[in-house]
Amino acid sequence: MPPHFQIIPIGTIHKEEGAPVWVEIDPQYADGLLGLENFSHITVLYWLDRNDTAEQRRILRVHPRKDKANPLTGVFATHAPVRPNPIALTTCKLLAVQGCRLYIETIDALDRSPVVDIKAYIPPRQEAQEAVRVPAWVGRT
Repeated sequence: MPPHFQIIPIGTIHKEEGAPVWVEIDPQYADGLLGLENFSHITVLYWLDRNDTAEQRRILRVHPRKDKANPLTGVFATHAPVRPNPIALTTCKLLAVQGCRLYIETIDALDRSPVVDIKAYIPPRQEAQEAVRVPAWVGRT
């Protein structure tokens, strides 16, 4: 039997129409925010809880961006919300840190998505950026 891991949410994403977007960190993790205000961006890892079903965890091929014009592609080559472990990550512009609230510009998460980790964003070295390659469908809207 494969090992199991326990992931404990550290906070919640708040994203409502017409309101600022923020991540509310549980007070017990407040000490972990020390120094975060010195960064312009953060990476938020969150659980795709509305896609966490046995059936959706078995889906391994999708049309990227739910567009049938895109080729059938393995979920590990996409940002599809259905995956064996429904974990998502988004790099966000950090606007302010106020207590346990992290105000961000935007995020592609649903309101009340559980946050499993926050990481300060440190950009890759310049030579790594020059070597990036993506398929043609990434540039399509």
